[in-house]
Amino acid sequence: MIVRLGALAARWTAVVPVLSVVLLALTWGRDMPSGIVALVTVVLALAVLAAVHHAEVVAHRVGEPLGSLVLAVAVTIIEVALIVTLMADGGDKSATLARDTVFAAVMITCNGVVGVSLLAASLRHRVAVFNPEGTGAALATVATIATLSLVLPTFTTSKPGPEFSTSQLTFAAVASLTLYGLFVATQTVRHRSYFLPITRNGEVIDAEDDIDRPTTRTTRISLLMLALALIGVVGLAKGVSPTIESGVDAAGLPHAVVGVIIALLVLLPETIAALRAARRDRVQISLNLALGSAMASIGLTIPAVAVASLWLSGPLVLGLSATHMVLLALTVAVGTLTVVPGRATPLQGGVHLVLFAAYLVLAINP
Repeated sequence: MIVRLGALAARWTAVVPVLSVVLLALTWGRDMPSGIVALVTVVLALAVLAAVHHAEVVAHRVGEPLGSLVLAVAVTIIEVALIVTLMADGGDKSATLARDTVFAAVMITCNGVVGVSLLAASLRHRVAVFNPEGTGAALATVATIATLSLVLPTFTTSKPGPEFSTSQLTFAAVASLTLYGLFVATQTVRHRSYFLPITRNGEVIDAEDDIDRPTTRTTRISLLMLALALIGVVGLAKGVSPTIESGVDAAGLPHAVVGVIIALLVLLPETIAALRAARRDRVQISLNLALGSAMASIGLTIPAVAVASLWLSGPLVLGLSATHMVLLALTVAVGTLTVVPGRATPLQGGVHLVLFAAYLVLAINP
């Protein structure tokens, strides 16, 4: 019975990514009736689950922390492509799209994913344990890139409004790429042990159980299916975004809510993968996914939109509002206090989730 269920899971997770890409090709750039929107939504949800499955296969094969990096970078690269595409199509309405999407990703990962991971692990295992050295380095990098890219434009005076001048935007893009590159080198080569799961005695778990470790062929297939599933997730999310936008406008909500909803859909695979790792008492993997995704989102998006701004005619607004700057500062402060001990109770998870809830409430009712 277990073998049959495993074979069934392997079969549908191979079919759904291909189906999502085919459906994306058939619906791209077209107005969809309500029935097709419902079908796209179902396939989108299945593609998210398939992406998580294949990401876990790849992660099991390559080991940590490289396994966490695969999903984070893959999702972010496609997310960046989605942002640039929407900016090219949206005109002046898309002036704040990059800012809203990146900030949504930071709040979702640093509060939503971190909070639910710490809460799940601490409720199941009493206390969530992780390596404060690696997690602290990741949080410091996220805070620095976020401040340079999203806070400083509000206070610069070279251009009117919360915008960078060309030279300032170039510096922010180069700084983001440099810090992200340094972090990846630290995480995967020079100080790899800082980002590996640890036991409750503080011992590093350098390798997971090799039993049933995927073969090279299986890993390559899963890597291909992961790419297809992520393309399907982001592309189908873009396809249903007009319906989401119409619903948001009909409800009288701010336009920025559309970016929040799309960010939630795009980051859903990482959220599920982080939750599964936390339930297995591998909280470090969850934090690698969360903070790595936040860092990749800023570190890759800002350089991409900087290059895209060369041919896009509209303004590029990156500076956060006062409310969002307060939320970012509080997130960094609370995150620092959470990371320093290397252990967390349900209280810390609850604090991060309340911050995430505050962000959602203020996004709906600014």
